[in-house]
Amino acid sequence: MQLFHLVFFFPLPEVTINYRHGLPVITLVLPTRSERCQFTVKPVVTTVGAFLQDVQREDKGIERAEVFATDGSKVSDATLMEVLLMNDFKLVINNTAYSVSPPVKDKLSSEHATEMEDIKSLVHRLFVALHVEDHQIRKERELLQKLDHLKGELLPLEQMKARIMDSADAKTSRLLWVGLALMSTQGGALAWLTWWVYSWDIMEPVTYFITYGSAMAFYAYFILTKQDYIYPHAKDRQFLHYFYRKSKKQRFNVERYNKLKDDLAEAEESLRRLRQPLHLRLPIQEISDKD
Repeated sequence: MQLFHLVFFFPLPEVTINYRHGLPVITLVLPTRSERCQFTVKPVVTTVGAFLQDVQREDKGIERAEVFATDGSKVSDATLMEVLLMNDFKLVINNTAYSVSPPVKDKLSSEHATEMEDIKSLVHRLFVALHVEDHQIRKERELLQKLDHLKGELLPLEQMKARIMDSADAKTSRLLWVGLALMSTQGGALAWLTWWVYSWDIMEPVTYFITYGSAMAFYAYFILTKQDYIYPHAKDRQFLHYFYRKSKKQRFNVERYNKLKDDLAEAEESLRRLRQPLHLRLPIQEISDKD
């Protein structure tokens, strides 16, 4: 009589987490080679995005690697692994989702917890100090490239704007001189009619109605523009009228020009703030000499 022994193999979880020397070790099965691989992470400085990149670097066959919370919301790549390991989550590799339950760490005493927080803060400051200069150099290079690009786009627009402004200014000045000529002609005509053709008794009502008509014209200007008739304001208003009419004829995009100017001013302000002594950790006179 033969005896058959049934052996049941219980597969281990696909993704496990345990702590070794105080650091979490994540063990998972690589889909291409079907072998288990361990990843030791530094939860204080390692982000979710960095961990997923390490996984994809280890197995080139992984096209998709994401982390989701238990409620289905995606975990940002900038999230620290320390925060991720506080709760259960789902690790999605290609089309396979793994439920991960991190082990509960023993609660530390208040004194030990304070020491750990101090160590974490120190590590964070060291990390920032080591990488801030590279970040500033990279950011400064990006801003300088953006400034060059914006100035290149603005150059033809600035030239076109200068031509349009010269034309509008010439027309506005010509209009002012025409107004002066008309007023001089009107004064000469009234003097001629008063002393050579008629008398003051006849011309007095005429000058009254001319003055009253001028007052009505100024009042009509106020109704239309909601502004008093002040000569500098009227000149600027006429200048803008000629400027926009000329811009429309020459297809000068004023909105695009203003947007580029705003972007240029914003980039210059960002570069100025980046080069401040507090950012570069330099004395004020030293950074002034550098600029």
